[in-house]
Amino acid sequence: MLILLAAIFAIHIIGIILLLVATIDNAWWMTEHISTDIWGRWIQINGVWNLTNLPEGSTYPQDYLQAVQASSVLACIFSILGIFVFVAQLFTLEKGKRFTISGVFQILACLCIMIAASIYTDRFHIDEKFGWYGHSYILAWISFALTFISSITYFVLRKKTA
Repeated sequence: MLILLAAIFAIHIIGIILLLVATIDNAWWMTEHISTDIWGRWIQINGVWNLTNLPEGSTYPQDYLQAVQASSVLACIFSILGIFVFVAQLFTLEKGKRFTISGVFQILACLCIMIAASIYTDRFHIDEKFGWYGHSYILAWISFALTFISSITYFVLRKKTA
């Protein structure tokens, strides 16, 4: 059981790290000379990268952008709260109730990052012919899978320890 708890803890920590990198790093959309994230756009001019604001208008609707930003930050917060609750529950709650709250926080983090990545996929860079999704975007989807797996694991463990 101790090895299982350590593995769950490791998956949770990896999920948190991936969520933070996906939220903070500047590579949701890439071209040869542009790197865009959910906070700004880096443009390479004469070999020097310069931070600029994201474009406004129909290509970057502000309400959807704010939804992506908020959902990404909430996913990080929920997952971090989930790991603290997980550690606290190990020592305070009785068997059968231990992992429920951690599972709820992880499923909330899972839903938030799924919402952020889905909105970004559906609303941004639709008409752009050149470019590709960067590693932060891919990490967001990987962290979605990890947080989903850990939330399901928490709910299954709750049943096994009852």
